[in-house]
Amino acid sequence: MDSTRVTEHPTSHERPQAGAGPADPRGALLRTPEPLPSAPAPALPAQTRTGGVSAAPSVPLPCAQHGAPGNQGGTPTPLPAADGAEHSQPAADEPDAHRPRPVPEGGIPVQPGAGQDRASHLPGGKDRRSGQTPPPHGPMPMRRDGDRLRFVGAATRRIARGIDLDEIVMGLCRATVPTFSDTILVYLRDPLPVGDERPTGPLVLRLRRTDRIPQERDLDDGILPVPAVENSGVADRSNELCEVLPGGALAEVLRGVRPVFADAPAARAALPELLGDDLAIPPGQRAILAPLRGRRRVIGAALFLRRPERPAFEADDLLVAAQLATHSALGIDKAVLYGREAYIADELQRTMLPETLPNPTGVRLASRYLPAAETARVGGDWYDAIPLPGSRVALVVGDVMGHSMTSAAIMGQLRTTAQTLAGLDLPPQEVLHHLDEQAQRLGTDRMATCLYAVYDPVAHRITIANAGHPPPVLLHLGGRAEVLRVPAGAPIGVGGVDFEAVELDAPAGATLLLYTDGLVESRLRDVWTGIEQLREKLAATAQLTGADHPPPLEALCDEVLDMLGPGDRDDDIALLAARFDGIAPSDVAYWFLEPEDAAPGRARRLARRALARWGMEELTDSVELLVSEVVTNAVRYASRPVTLRLLRTDVLRCEVGDDVPQLPRLRQARATDEGGRGLYLVNRLARRWGATRLSTGKVVWFELNRG
Repeated sequence: MDSTRVTEHPTSHERPQAGAGPADPRGALLRTPEPLPSAPAPALPAQTRTGGVSAAPSVPLPCAQHGAPGNQGGTPTPLPAADGAEHSQPAADEPDAHRPRPVPEGGIPVQPGAGQDRASHLPGGKDRRSGQTPPPHGPMPMRRDGDRLRFVGAATRRIARGIDLDEIVMGLCRATVPTFSDTILVYLRDPLPVGDERPTGPLVLRLRRTDRIPQERDLDDGILPVPAVENSGVADRSNELCEVLPGGALAEVLRGVRPVFADAPAARAALPELLGDDLAIPPGQRAILAPLRGRRRVIGAALFLRRPERPAFEADDLLVAAQLATHSALGIDKAVLYGREAYIADELQRTMLPETLPNPTGVRLASRYLPAAETARVGGDWYDAIPLPGSRVALVVGDVMGHSMTSAAIMGQLRTTAQTLAGLDLPPQEVLHHLDEQAQRLGTDRMATCLYAVYDPVAHRITIANAGHPPPVLLHLGGRAEVLRVPAGAPIGVGGVDFEAVELDAPAGATLLLYTDGLVESRLRDVWTGIEQLREKLAATAQLTGADHPPPLEALCDEVLDMLGPGDRDDDIALLAARFDGIAPSDVAYWFLEPEDAAPGRARRLARRALARWGMEELTDSVELLVSEVVTNAVRYASRPVTLRLLRTDVLRCEVGDDVPQLPRLRQARATDEGGRGLYLVNRLARRWGATRLSTGKVVWFELNRG
């Protein structure tokens, strides 16, 4: 006997169950098939109490279910008819009603009206076993165990589709209302423990979400008054929090883990503690309280309720509630872990990349970073802008192989190394050489590409070195975009490879675009095709603003990212745009001073003349005092000429360079000391000041506000 076919064609002798409504799409999998218009359900014949059979012929049933003890071979056995019996026979005057349907393969005859409850209702639309009238267009009860299985399968699939906490809780609510219950309340621990964390403090449950069948008015016949809620899922403030008392009734129910009916002794004492004393629940078995237990502990509870006009819950519904609670609790546990990992990944990526870009003199900057996907928000792409001595700025963009947590960690180490090397003011090719050595120390398979450029706003020149990275694109003021010819070099981590630097013009008004290969390379196009499309995109964007006005940097970055198509997001993307404003020669004053005792006096005279030429005489006294102190410290130890440079931008910047690598330190001079007060004056009078070590010595600088 094929047991599968018996499951597919059940009889109607089972008890009625509460279930899905045919009008509701969420209960579509649980609908009881309606009779076809061409084959109406047969009428019930009149029968006697003594078991006598009327003239109507019997309906053949499978021997596996209703056969007599000696009946073998799958021969159908007629059932005796009884007054009010569930298994009635078709009327004799019904045409062809006595003729059995063809027996399918396996010897199991198809039941008339299989899948329908042929005798479950009395005239007038009332249920013959419950005596109640189902609500019009409302959910139909689940009639068979197969209905419950299909409902649990559909509900767990819907719950499993959620990836975060809100999606899982919403999936539980939408899957159960109205198919399984009319109202659901979901309570979760506040705060939710993560993984193996041991929660501290009392157990507090917060109402996370409620859902119910919409109704025009609140009924006053015992239904729990659940207010209409918004998408946030937060109900009335007064019932939002519940502190579970140790040893209380609610704690005992939660510790028991298994769902219970609301009329059970334990639940009757636990529900007022959960809902409040002013909220009543429907009488009888019309509410189920199901604890939500995760991998290690109870993390909440779910309350399922039904209206009085709907069939009450049955014992088998406790198993359904247990399945829903288990799947939801495990999903919530995983969602909390996923949320913690996503938070760690976001924090890691945020700290690895610069939070804000600097505002160096003579250049404006803008940047963008896009992860490869929402579920993989970390990657190995990075960008950076590092101010250097002499008003220069280092522009860096790199890409570590892969986009995982490991790639992000390696990227962070390489970025920190690049910042340290930039502080030493090493040439670009030397920076890449040291980055290559650092990558080899991190591991044999640590590969990355990098492009390092240094822009000098005074000389209007840029020096670039490349380590296997896509070449930058320079957008000129007139709208012409060109791909800079920079030696490609080998990627970082190969080892034993020399890097070459080139020096190019950086005219005022031009824009340099540095990017990673995720912008120009994908499964749909190769890298050089993408670079050409990027060049065309920049040229087309520049034409929109005219030849004399370069496009705004932020808008330019957005336009560049718009060139990405649906299949172009295979890798994370880092983008750095630099607009070269430069510093005009008329705003720069530069001198060489011999390391002699007369150098401080000469420095004061030169600074006074430059300020008079710029119309900044109000700063003369402060500049002369500070220049004299810094130059005096420089000539005391220098063996080569000392440099003095004044830069007029939005501030007045003074730079003094010498060949001594030791950096000066600010200290508090004693009353008996003859010196040591120069940097103290600089610290008190200057807007900002600092000292930077160079490969040939150091530079001490300070800034003063103009006017």
